[in-house]
Amino acid sequence: MKIIHNHILPPKHYDAINILGVLLCRKGTTLTAELIQHERIHTAQMLETGIIGFYLWYLIEWLIRLPMKGRAYARISFEQEAYRHMDDLNYLLHRRPYAWWKYIKR
Repeated sequence: MKIIHNHILPPKHYDAINILGVLLCRKGTTLTAELIQHERIHTAQMLETGIIGFYLWYLIEWLIRLPMKGRAYARISFEQEAYRHMDDLNYLLHRRPYAWWKYIKR
């Protein structure tokens, strides 16, 4: 995974953002193995849903969750999978395809 440190992306209050498999992080951000793993999980999600499919699903799910109770970002199924498994550095070795689907709450 290519990592680019900059002052523009991601927006303030976020450490990193994965765009097309490239990790953009704010200058001064400490990149831990767990943070990199979180973003690698997103890359796996992108590969199985297609790049456009990933971003489209992410946006639609975020918009649906905006009026719901809680923080919309934290309730997105892609984010739930990535946060739940970012501490397991071997997760991608045994992850099942479309594992994020089980985090969709109806």
